[in-house]
Amino acid sequence: MSARVEVRVGDVIAAGARSTGYPEWNRFAAVNDEFVPIHMDDDEGRRAGYPGAIAMGRLHWSYAHRMLREWLPGARVVALALQFRRPTLRGALFDVKARVTEVREEAGDRLVDLALWIEDEAGTVLAPGTATVAVP
Repeated sequence: MSARVEVRVGDVIAAGARSTGYPEWNRFAAVNDEFVPIHMDDDEGRRAGYPGAIAMGRLHWSYAHRMLREWLPGARVVALALQFRRPTLRGALFDVKARVTEVREEAGDRLVDLALWIEDEAGTVLAPGTATVAVP
């Protein structure tokens, strides 16, 4: 039997700074059939009103899932919501972070609610969101 994991309101977690670009975008696009021009071509990104090509939202979503799973091995991601407010450009640094807002019991599960966000290296929030994780 495994020990109960201690999680407290106010706990903050972070994935750690990372940078992505064409190598990561190409792998993600190949797996997800997401070769959308604004993600793969700077000229198309500019035509869409950005300074260049932008990262895929679903790629950031996958980074958020990964951070939650690595934070509490064996936990189950019950819900995750993100609102993409600003683009991530090729080579930009960003981090996925979360803060525990509530720990509760529901239907026999111990659930952890989090405020979750993706921010750039200046601390600007690119995508605010929420998550709920069932912990062992």
